[in-house]
Amino acid sequence: MSIETLVRPEIRNLNPYVTARQESASVRLNANELPWSPRDADGVAPLNRYPDIRPVTLQTALARLYGVAATNVLVTRGSSEAIDLLIRAFCRAGRDSIVVTPPTFAMYRVYADIQGAGTIAAPLSAERDFRLDVAETLERCAPDTKLVFVCSPNNPTGNIVPQADIIELARARSGQSVIVVDEAYAEFNDEDSLAASVAGFDNLVVLRTLSKALGLAGARCGAVIGAPPLIGWLNGMLAPYALATPVVDRVMEAMSAANLNRARRAVIEVVRERQRMTAALDAMPSVVRVWPSRTNFLLARFHDLAAVLRALHERRILVRDFPHEPGLAGCVRITIGSREENDLLLAALRSGMEDG
Repeated sequence: MSIETLVRPEIRNLNPYVTARQESASVRLNANELPWSPRDADGVAPLNRYPDIRPVTLQTALARLYGVAATNVLVTRGSSEAIDLLIRAFCRAGRDSIVVTPPTFAMYRVYADIQGAGTIAAPLSAERDFRLDVAETLERCAPDTKLVFVCSPNNPTGNIVPQADIIELARARSGQSVIVVDEAYAEFNDEDSLAASVAGFDNLVVLRTLSKALGLAGARCGAVIGAPPLIGWLNGMLAPYALATPVVDRVMEAMSAANLNRARRAVIEVVRERQRMTAALDAMPSVVRVWPSRTNFLLARFHDLAAVLRALHERRILVRDFPHEPGLAGCVRITIGSREENDLLLAALRSGMEDG
């Protein structure tokens, strides 16, 4: 059974919106655009014309960056939009479900709720270092489970799921579910991406984002990597002119060889700081545990989380706590900032605990 049988028939048979044709060096009188730009700035593309229907140059650049064919890539507004597209493509409201492995990125469930799809949890246990149990995850899948979301490295726990486990999931659910691997934090991990493996599995999808390691969170740019038929269906669902001209221009600039090298150096610095912060937090009496991380953040459990949050609040330092997330009682997620920012946090924790 192929992935085609899993896609909603409405999506499989969708007639996508046909935009006004775009041709270079042409007189454009077919898209109801204003013939001049209200504000022109030197070196900035005018905005009176619609952007490319799909940014092919950016698609090609991302395919090169991730080591796949351009036909395997769809550029999206962050990987969050990709999650939404996938759930809408595969899940019929009130009938189909997704499987998630909490604690994990909450937007999988949110988008499923919006679509009216069910969410089945295969929880990760802190006592087992939040390791994914393949057998248990497969047991949780229902006959109507269309998507299994695996975040690796996982947010907020920071650990990876071994690639062999993900491939086992893809094989076991072939013809039944699509395995969606969210690699938002892949650059901070020293293992290879699973992007190259999509060629061997039509039910394996990889999500990437430029928000983290490339420092482009404000641009909202990401990518879906999957089999060409899947990319075609998602492309038909995506709004025309989805990525604004300034966004594409800034992203292309950020993907120059010099800027990519700069981003790689920044990742190395973040990893160094992550190691330093892990050691510093581990040495604090107020800390119960710091979990090993392959990301740009740390998950730490404190004896008295309320006191920690008060101390940080007084110094206007923000961290992420999870008051309603099972398994994360007493925990906060701490993003690795600059050395100066990290030192402020450490000083606040030491001072706050001493004052307490």
